[in-house]
Amino acid sequence: MGADNFRATLAADQELGAGNVLPRLAAHGADMGVPRVTFDVDVDDIPAWTPLSLATLTERVAARAAWFAARGVGRRDPVAVYVTSAPDVFLNFLALTWLGAIPALMNGNMPIELAAEFVRRLRGVGVVLDADHAALRGHDLGVPVLGDAAETGTGDPAQAPPHHRHQPEDPVVVTHSSGTTRVPAAIVHSHHGLFAAIRAVRLTESRPYGEVRELSALPAAHAAGIITLNQALCNGYQLLCLSAQGGPFARSAETILDAIERWRPTGVFGFAVTWSELARVDLSTRDLSSVRNWFNTGDCAHEAHVRRLVAVGSHPTWTREGMVDVPGSKFVDMLGSTEMGHGAFRITHRLGSDRYDRCVGKPYPFARIALLDVATGEEVPDGQVGHVGLKSPTLAIGYWNDSVTTWRTRLDGWYLTGDLMYRDEAGDYHHVDRASDAVDLGDGTWLYTALSEERILAHCPDVRDCTVVAAAGEDGAPVTEVLLLLADDADDTLDRTERVRAALGPAVAATLRRVVTVPDDGVVMGPTGKVRKFLMRQRLLAGAAAP
Repeated sequence: MGADNFRATLAADQELGAGNVLPRLAAHGADMGVPRVTFDVDVDDIPAWTPLSLATLTERVAARAAWFAARGVGRRDPVAVYVTSAPDVFLNFLALTWLGAIPALMNGNMPIELAAEFVRRLRGVGVVLDADHAALRGHDLGVPVLGDAAETGTGDPAQAPPHHRHQPEDPVVVTHSSGTTRVPAAIVHSHHGLFAAIRAVRLTESRPYGEVRELSALPAAHAAGIITLNQALCNGYQLLCLSAQGGPFARSAETILDAIERWRPTGVFGFAVTWSELARVDLSTRDLSSVRNWFNTGDCAHEAHVRRLVAVGSHPTWTREGMVDVPGSKFVDMLGSTEMGHGAFRITHRLGSDRYDRCVGKPYPFARIALLDVATGEEVPDGQVGHVGLKSPTLAIGYWNDSVTTWRTRLDGWYLTGDLMYRDEAGDYHHVDRASDAVDLGDGTWLYTALSEERILAHCPDVRDCTVVAAAGEDGAPVTEVLLLLADDADDTLDRTERVRAALGPAVAATLRRVVTVPDDGVVMGPTGKVRKFLMRQRLLAGAAAP
């Protein structure tokens, strides 16, 4: 069976979903011996950087399924997984879904105190740790520690029970939000929901020319990490999953670039923070010629970062001499959140692209979008900013053990994503801010922090990244602080206040209290690497410097 016919068969398989990719691939006759997934750390007795075939992957997952089953874990049992390495996340996710259990994947960067509260709120049957997170054992979790992640691969694969048969709406995994204002929310996804975009788009779109090798710099414990793994397996692509951490919240530029040069991927997946890290480096000094596509999800990526990336890499094109690679790559921006279950919008940038200004393009065919006035529930006209409402088969079921939050995010059948956007006359959508970060300046004028950040980066080329924080001051008038992260070769003694003020425009500039240059570790970050504007806003109101 040809690759396209095989993919079509998978797309039509209504038993296939996020929780049973391995057995369904085997059932459809996938080649179990070809290299499929590579990790940059050891897997049991398999050395790092060794490609794992479907047969080896299945055998290692079965060993873990047997290990969990021997400890009484079974159908519908929530199990927290608090580990660092990508294989410890993915293999235990696959093993727990083998049993019909519900893995709760925790970002390894989550502070111990928050992690303990996350586990308590989960009300599961146990937790798996690794050596990096052994301190969690000292907390009252309400559930036992089942063991160390290093032990899970010691089970006997032959003793694994039959694979659980999932129904479409079965809860298949709990992932987490960014936790920008609180303990990260536990978000539960269904078997079909977390696979819906793969079925609707990834298995039906044209297969790229030539060999496809994808590198994931996404956190393995994030919903996007699970989606990337499953779509690579189903499409027959080779996938490298990075584990090495380059800092407290993001893989460093050097880690990612070294992996690109070593492994030669054709595509790289990351979050907006990934591209901010890469902006620290003169990319022309690295060999990135293998990269044809950069894939972003989560927050909208900044133009200043995108332009650096599309200027490197290569893409195939037809000439009189046949197919050749020419300079320049594509950047595919797919705005989405954990709750949305997949990016709902897509826009592609290339050399010469001019659709920026936080344009996120058009929705995927599976996603219905409405821009709403939340006071009335009515849609706003083109050109007017509204709250994003989404209807999509990818949507998460809701928040685990928190039906109050689940229903507060619904309006007349729409899921409110928390994003603010406007639609232009061409039907393209533009993201301006998160609703929680926008500030009303009165007379119909708003301060949008994300849009302000975009404009600062566009006007200040020696600024690598920035954060805008705004809140009402003591007298009720809005005040704004701007935090700048500078490029490595920038002069940190310069006062950039007037340049920032000019970038913000008169209305927002009138609220500016100060511009602060901070070191890389001076910005308050959440467990997933997202800026915690809520905490910085509290400090701003208290009169302290935002960091």
